[in-house]
Amino acid sequence: MSKAPRIAMDPRHYDVIVSPVITEKATMASEYNQVVFRVRKDATKPQIKAAVEKLFDVKVKSVNTLIRMGKTKLFRGMRGTRSDIKNAVVTLAEGHKIDITTGL
Repeated sequence: MSKAPRIAMDPRHYDVIVSPVITEKATMASEYNQVVFRVRKDATKPQIKAAVEKLFDVKVKSVNTLIRMGKTKLFRGMRGTRSDIKNAVVTLAEGHKIDITTGL
């Protein structure tokens, strides 16, 4: 019996995707076959698409990105700035799904 050929994993794919976003809004997007990930600020849409397809073995239909700019806040009387965050909304092709709770 021969084993199925393994797809070579590029370690850079793990650097592109930081974490899944689990919020009420992201959970509601799963009804439309979408998954939300926090990604690196310098990641491009083709890099995000390739990383999701290789890591989760799914077909990606489209990738939309957004950058949430960090706010200036007061921390114990000291002025500070939150970090900028880039999120990617990944739309999967029909018949594909990702279970975020299992992890990688």
